[in-house]
Order: sequence, then structure tokens, then C-alpha cells
Amino acid sequence: MTATLVTKRAATGALTGLALGDALGFPTEFHDVPSILAECGPWREMELPEPAIVTDDTQMTLALGKGLRTAMERGTLTPAGLAGPVQREFIAWNRSPENNRAPGTTCLRACGLLERADRPWQDASQLGSKGCGANMRVAPLGLVPGLSDEQRAGAAQLQSALTHGHPTALAASDLTAHAVRLLAEGAEPTGLIGLLRSYAHENRTRYHAEWLGDLWTRARAATPGDFIAHGWDECLEILERLRHAVRTVSPETDPCLATGEGWIAEEALATGLLCFLLFAGEPLTALRRAACTSGDSDSLACLAGAFAGAHLGADAWPDAWAGRIEYRDELLALGELWDS
Repeated sequence: MTATLVTKRAATGALTGLALGDALGFPTEFHDVPSILAECGPWREMELPEPAIVTDDTQMTLALGKGLRTAMERGTLTPAGLAGPVQREFIAWNRSPENNRAPGTTCLRACGLLERADRPWQDASQLGSKGCGANMRVAPLGLVPGLSDEQRAGAAQLQSALTHGHPTALAASDLTAHAVRLLAEGAEPTGLIGLLRSYAHENRTRYHAEWLGDLWTRARAATPGDFIAHGWDECLEILERLRHAVRTVSPETDPCLATGEGWIAEEALATGLLCFLLFAGEPLTALRRAACTSGDSDSLACLAGAFAGAHLGADAWPDAWAGRIEYRDELLALGELWDS
């Protein structure tokens, strides 16, 4: 692990920021901006709710993080070694009485199918869904140390495919984990979009067969490369919109108008990044901007918080907020493990 990650505690920062954004955006989801302003007052003054309750976004991030921790305790991370523990954590989340935060139907349907032990996980994957439910939870794979580029990318796509099998969901999850990793390692926000575009071009036709198995055949694609290229092409299109938006959008304007409302994977990535990039040195303002939007506000703020926390570290978040977030002990346990 690099000294940068350890010194600033990027994992703790990212996981805390993710949960704080989730809690801040939870009450504003499904509301338009005028309604949010009428309820909350000026968006730059939004306060963390009391109590600071999170949604399925944080719950599933923790499920992935716990599954990843179990897999890595057993040795080198492999597809088989990851799939089993993460499946078990997803199934446990699905059964939990705390799974009452308006979870996405794709996750519910897929997790129910994952319980069929006699069938491969690919049978559970929802190939038509590119909802943001896969990339809003992928941050742990950008934070855990000791992975090769192949392991990180393959694992990011595999965890997506357990529920969301659309190629754009796979590519967006991969890109999200890569963005978190770059920021944690000290990449400058001003150069981030260029780095992500280069990564997307380099991986456009690369199908991680060891991690995804025969998933591509179930989509009736001509080749594995054709299957995954569709996802990367949609991500490249939204990254181009993001590149333009960063230069032209007013911080006072709803960012969803520029890069989408975030209900689907590539838009969640781009709009979450836009909120972060508009306020790269002001993490609470980035969360507030993401929470005061016309789109999937909890997921957008969740992603913005992960990016900001990876960039600035644990000290980005005031104790008055971080100290009362739901699941704080579990978030800190993973953060401390990956920061050490």
C-alpha cells in the first residue's frame, strides 16, 4: 500500500463519506429541487438528518465489503473465492429485517435467485438492468489493498454481475472502483476524467472471462468483446458529457440537467463525479449539491462522498457528522483494516 493511502486514511474517508452522502440524500430522493429547497432551505446549508439513517446503498456496500474481507482472509482473491462470500452477504442482506429502505427491485429479484444453490450465479444476473445499484456499492474494491489491476477490474464487474448483468452496469462498476482507487492514490481531480476515458478506451473490448464466465452468451452477443464494448461505449458517451459539464455547468444548477438523474449506472457515475469535481476541496458542499438534485439523490451523494473521502481522507468529515452515522462501527472496522 502507498504511503498516501495510509497517511490520509482513504478507506475510512471514502466509506464514511459514502454513508454520509447516503443519509443526507435519503430524505430528498424522489423529490424535485424546488420541493427540496422548500423543505430544507438553501442547499448549501443542508444538515445531516437526525438520526442519520442510511439506505440500501450503504447496506450493500457493507455486504460487499464483508464478503471481500472474507474472501481475502482465505488468500489470493479469485473469482470463485469472491463469488461465494459475496453471494452469502447479499442473501443475508436480502433476508434482513433492516432491508426496509426502499431497495431496488433488481437487487431483490437477483438476491432471491442467488439462493438457488443448485444453479450458477449467472442464472440470477439481471441482464437487462443497468440500474445504479451495482456501482453505488463498489467502492470497497477501490480501497482494499493488495489487488492487481486484473483482480480489481474483474472483481468489480463480478460483484455487479451478481445482480446487474447489463454490460453498462459492469463497465460503470469497473470505472467507479477505478476512480476511487485513483483518488485514494493521489490523482488530481483536474485530471481524473482524462484518466477514466483512457481506462475505458483501453478496456473497451476486454471481457474478463475468468471472472464473468459465460455471462456474455446469455445476452446473445456475437462475441465477448461485442458484449462488453456496448457498456464501455455508453460510459465513454457519458464521460464526454461530464467533461463538457465540468467546464460549463454553474454550481447553482441541478447537476442532473447536465449528466442525468442517476437512476442508471453510467449517469450515477457521471453525476456523482460532477458533484465531487465541482467542489473537490469542499466535501460537505459536494454532498449537499448531490443531495439537492432532481434525481437519485441518495445514490448520487453516496458516490460523491466516496470520491471526496478517497481524495481527502478521513479528516474530510467533521466529527459532528461522522460520529452519528448509522453502521459507524462496521464502516470503521473495514476502513481501519484497509488503511492499515
